[in-house]
Amino acid sequence: MEKHLGLKTLLVLLVLLLSISISEQLQSSSQANILSRIRNLLNYPNVLSNWNNDTDFCNTEPSSSVTVICYEDNITQLHIIGSKGAPQLHNFSIDSFVTTLVELPSLKVLRLVSLGLYGPLPSKLSRLSSLEILDLSSNFFHSNIPREISSLTSLQSLILDGNKFTGRLPNGLGSLVVLAVLSVKNNSLDGHLPDMLGSLHNLRVLSLSRNNFTGDVPDLSGVENLQVLDLEDNSLGPKFPQVSSKIQSIVLRNNKFTAGIPEKVQSYHQLEHMDISSNRFMGPFPPSLLSLPSITYLNVAGNKLTGMLFDDNQCNAGLDFVDLSTNLLSGRLPSCLLTGPKDRIVRYSNNCLATGGGTQHPFSFCRNEALAVGILPHHHKHIPGSKVVLALIICGSIIGGVVLVCATIIVVRKFLAKIATPRKTTRSIVENAASTYTSKLFTDANYVTRTMKLGSLSLPSYRTFSSEELKVATNNFDAATFIGNSSDDQLYRGQLKDGSYITIRCLQTKRKNSSQNFMYHIELMSKLRHNHLVSTLGHCFKCYLDDSIVSRIFLVFEYVSNGTLRSWISDKHARGRLTWTQRIAAAIGVARGMQFLHTGNVPGVFSNNIKITDILLDQNFVAKICSYNLPILDEYVKEQKSTRANYEEKFVVYDFGVILLEIISGKQINTKNEVRVIQNQLQESIMSNAMSRKNMVDPAIRNSCSDESLKTMIEICCRCLEQDTEDMPSVEDVIWNLQFAAQVEDSWRKDSSSSDASPISHLYSFKPNLSRNSNSNNNSNGTSV
Repeated sequence: MEKHLGLKTLLVLLVLLLSISISEQLQSSSQANILSRIRNLLNYPNVLSNWNNDTDFCNTEPSSSVTVICYEDNITQLHIIGSKGAPQLHNFSIDSFVTTLVELPSLKVLRLVSLGLYGPLPSKLSRLSSLEILDLSSNFFHSNIPREISSLTSLQSLILDGNKFTGRLPNGLGSLVVLAVLSVKNNSLDGHLPDMLGSLHNLRVLSLSRNNFTGDVPDLSGVENLQVLDLEDNSLGPKFPQVSSKIQSIVLRNNKFTAGIPEKVQSYHQLEHMDISSNRFMGPFPPSLLSLPSITYLNVAGNKLTGMLFDDNQCNAGLDFVDLSTNLLSGRLPSCLLTGPKDRIVRYSNNCLATGGGTQHPFSFCRNEALAVGILPHHHKHIPGSKVVLALIICGSIIGGVVLVCATIIVVRKFLAKIATPRKTTRSIVENAASTYTSKLFTDANYVTRTMKLGSLSLPSYRTFSSEELKVATNNFDAATFIGNSSDDQLYRGQLKDGSYITIRCLQTKRKNSSQNFMYHIELMSKLRHNHLVSTLGHCFKCYLDDSIVSRIFLVFEYVSNGTLRSWISDKHARGRLTWTQRIAAAIGVARGMQFLHTGNVPGVFSNNIKITDILLDQNFVAKICSYNLPILDEYVKEQKSTRANYEEKFVVYDFGVILLEIISGKQINTKNEVRVIQNQLQESIMSNAMSRKNMVDPAIRNSCSDESLKTMIEICCRCLEQDTEDMPSVEDVIWNLQFAAQVEDSWRKDSSSSDASPISHLYSFKPNLSRNSNSNNNSNGTSV
């Protein structure tokens, strides 16, 4: 009897396993059939010529034109990129095509670009409820954008550029709460922009150029993380858009803006690209735009901007392009624009400047034009010794004088109010410093939005690696490729077939973990691409033979070869010591990386307890954070889920303060008591003299740094370590002060009689002592992730 029961149980198990296997095969076959139908509906495009009945789509090598990515035999990503300028498809049914697409319900990324797709976009596309990225650019879609698209609540990127959409933007887009990129460039959309744009709090890129939008831009100041605003070629206006101080690119070219440039624009310290040309902006041009700490491109041509420029107005050394043409500016072109880098482009014709000869109008022309539009040229204060400026000021009208007096009263009131405010913000450490310092910043310090410019990192696309590929890269994980290990993982260095080096992190999992436990964090890590992060290149799952349970995870990172930041700062066996200039650049890099981790992606990653040993240096001494402390293994997910939600920006700032403390002091800091002791010593030195301050810093650099730069670094470091989080600076304020320290150091070196005048040459001509352990491949020289 027992034997019969045992046989019955065995038969049931065999039937169950067989049914599961058949089900998986049917599912795989079904999805292969769907892709074949998609190819047929697209009229067999050349980019899909390799697809046939025998194609194993889930294991096909991705290319720049076609990529299919699967998870547990379900297609989650489909990328098909046709030839640029592909013509409209003939005998094409958009309804049949989308009906076929929605049979892939697990799709998270759908990119169908330059395929000649035609017709109104069917509302049934909303059935792909898991979509996170939708890119249908460079096709021939027409009619309205379906309002049902607002039901795709997981959507993070919506890109519909280069189509023929008409009508208005759907109001329902406001329900896409995680939307980070909204781009509908080059369509025929019209009407007023909906107010709901101001409620998209995670939006980072808003690109609406080359449409027919009209009216004022909605208030976007509440969209705190907006970095790119592109409204070129519309009929928007008249008011300048309200945006947050984190904005990095503003393009308003060729619209109907007529108001003045708001004073707030002068505080956009992260602004890199500003193009407001071909409008009718009126009022004074703020010369301080030329010296914004991150500005590289400034175009205000073709407006009615007034005001006087002076020879000693300052410019950011990183400014590559300036166009002031066809305005009503007078005075002299700032000398910094004439003496900058050879490849800098500066245009200033058709103003009333004393510089430029025949390309300029007489001063009376600008004055009359300004009167015609009701705006008088704004005169800045007289500079002693300049007869030309004195004569122009004497010739100013009474109304101009009244305007100047009123403006002065307002400024004085604001200044007195700022003095009366009991709590001083961190940024005020350097805002009132001497203005004689040059605006030159390190190239490293200029922040670019890496979320939208991944190509500039020169890294391959994130992908799935095969276990065989990793075995070949490490010579079957030979001991010679072993870098190091911790309680949770082992690290290996490998070399791919293309010759590039990689770091492989191998994590042993428990048998209870399925691949589903890891995918959230794997997908999150795939998005972490930045110049100051050790970027993830891909992953590989290794499963047990008898089921789909994951036994090991292999995470593949870029290889960073120059050791940890500590090994160049405070290690007893250091191969050399970083200069003060290099330390500032490294600090800026670390701050940029931390900033990106919690503001450069959706959702943010709050980097718990990052230490100086988690910072690596590449061959150019660029700092990269190598540990994001993401809880990859299931047991850590449960343990850290509650703490991560409460891990706010101020804790990130504190972690950075500890790193900065070691950078300044040159002493290894491993305990909270050591932090308090050194912090107190530095705090006391702030109120003391320069000699006292220099005695507190690393002896290796105390005689090669300016006191103003050092004092700025000490002040921001101490504020990062404040016990009361209300007194701590934001990450943006930290970066702003570090950049100022870089400016001051640069100016000091220029004025110094030392042969090491250029901070850039000083940075890259560093010659460390490599005689110690020069052939060693130990952990301090390797990469840890």
